[in-house]
Amino acid sequence: MGVTAIVLAAGEGTRMKSRHPKVMHRLLDRPLVWWAVNSARKADVERIVVVVGNGADEVRSYFADDADVEFVEQTERLGTGHAVRVVRDALGGFSGPVVVLSGDSPLVRPETISSLVEQTKAAHNACTVLTMTPPDVCGYGRVKMDAAGKVAAIVEHKDCTDEERATLLECNSGVYCFCGGRLSENIDKIGCDNAQGEYYLTDMVGIYVGMGEPVASVHCDDYAELLGVNSRIQLAEATKVMQRRINERLMAEGVSMLDPDQVWVGAEATIGRDTTLLPQTFVWGKTVVGDDCVIGPNSRLENARVGNGCTVDETIIVDSQIDDDVCCGPRAYLRGNTHFLKGSKAGTHVELKNSTVGEGSKVPHLSYIGDTTMGAHVNIGGGSITCNYDGVNKNKTTIGDGAFVGSDTMMVAPVNIGAGAITGASSCITRDVPAEALAIERSDMHIVEGYAQRRRARLEKGNK
Repeated sequence: MGVTAIVLAAGEGTRMKSRHPKVMHRLLDRPLVWWAVNSARKADVERIVVVVGNGADEVRSYFADDADVEFVEQTERLGTGHAVRVVRDALGGFSGPVVVLSGDSPLVRPETISSLVEQTKAAHNACTVLTMTPPDVCGYGRVKMDAAGKVAAIVEHKDCTDEERATLLECNSGVYCFCGGRLSENIDKIGCDNAQGEYYLTDMVGIYVGMGEPVASVHCDDYAELLGVNSRIQLAEATKVMQRRINERLMAEGVSMLDPDQVWVGAEATIGRDTTLLPQTFVWGKTVVGDDCVIGPNSRLENARVGNGCTVDETIIVDSQIDDDVCCGPRAYLRGNTHFLKGSKAGTHVELKNSTVGEGSKVPHLSYIGDTTMGAHVNIGGGSITCNYDGVNKNKTTIGDGAFVGSDTMMVAPVNIGAGAITGASSCITRDVPAEALAIERSDMHIVEGYAQRRRARLEKGNK
């Protein structure tokens, strides 16, 4: 039977002081709940069920394009045991191993989930609990062992005696693997006679022990892997753990970082060998960066594709692509399906949107290029703009190979500038320019000799 993962994501998270559900707060570039779902995927879980409640629409919307994620709504939040029972009822029962994960515990590794499942199957356990020993045990449920060293019960922190709080240091992580069939049959036995009046999933341990069913624990040596997030302070702490985990892996694979504490890379990004990530660099989404690049400082790449040998200096690239040997910045902004071909350049203080820049072409400085197809070896003079929006529609500009656009040229789209054409500086181009032609649109300059002197004299006379 395949493995089912239940991700508990229905809680409100009042300590976050937010109008958003706790599990939708971001660790690096993804919500907390995404990390739990992603770990389940990488552990080859067959079925992923997310339990939603508070902020259900926001969670559902985020996973709208993920066909492998199912949702069950817990309309009454009566505890973790109740949440699992709601899933059981919605699915018509469980079969095969059932892993229970917390949507606010983003650091659990896929290998840990797989190990927990294998241990449960190998020993035919009714339940296997993942445990840890954190430096500060306050707030965690405590694992009680019997004389033989086997799991006897889990006691929530609020229900512990003073002695238990002082002596029980093995803690429940909130991650379990159950035998699905036995869980379906016995989940209704959980009661709510506790300080919170809730149905605790942890009570299944005591129930199984009382029934003589095998219950075991697997200790996780790295307690940080099982840290939960209940506040923005804990979110920052968990983010730092994941940042270091990802950065250390990248450096081991051949990526350089001047200061790893000032580089943030998302889980789905790919960075090539001999690429250097400079401080204050963010690499988000499904970004792919090639070999021998320098990214940063002060750069953000989001769902970007970067070729080999590129320089991205103080630049933002969103949903766009640059090919090999492209130089961007400082302070460039590429967005909305912009594509720079090999050897081209985006210079200082330029913005490009939904445009293609041909091989060897340059947009050096202080320009906006939108909805444009540009050929090879084009030069765009400083301060030039494609006027692509008429208030209703976005219009296209086409610039042919080898064209030279003079500084401060306004290209009023739709318009075509032919191959090899030249536009004079400070022109407003409103009609197509033939290939190899010169287009100049300026008003005549008039010079009035002696005007400044006469103006000063008038001003001085008026002030007397």
